[in-house]
Amino acid sequence: MATLIDTNILVDLAVRDPHWLEWSRRQLLAAMARGSVVINQIIFSEFSYRYDALETVDALLPRNQFIRENLPWSAAFAASYAFRRYRSAGGHRDRVLPDFLIGAHATIRGYTLLTRDPSGYRNYFPGIDLIAPDTHPLSGNQT
Repeated sequence: MATLIDTNILVDLAVRDPHWLEWSRRQLLAAMARGSVVINQIIFSEFSYRYDALETVDALLPRNQFIRENLPWSAAFAASYAFRRYRSAGGHRDRVLPDFLIGAHATIRGYTLLTRDPSGYRNYFPGIDLIAPDTHPLSGNQT
């Protein structure tokens, strides 16, 4: 089973977020044990924001651990459709198009999405399989 890894999980690990590090680390390791972990250009770009050199990002996201997959064209369309529904329902720009691209990629490919921010994904991609803090808590920790 393949899992698409949301940017927030990678950032938690890179910055060693005191609140989310342990949850994100455990869930990423569990995803790797279940099968392939996948990132796309959007996730790579959002993660890369903190770094000055491509080589640094390549070292942090090695290709033998993170499969780099292009965003399917059908996912790009599905993302725009979901984003249009969001905006038509009065959604503000606080939820940006990259989140919709990530959610659509996981949905179109049938991937599980590992994220710690599931609300938008649930609302606009109701069939998506999510691993999130509310569905996969660490005992005694995040909810």
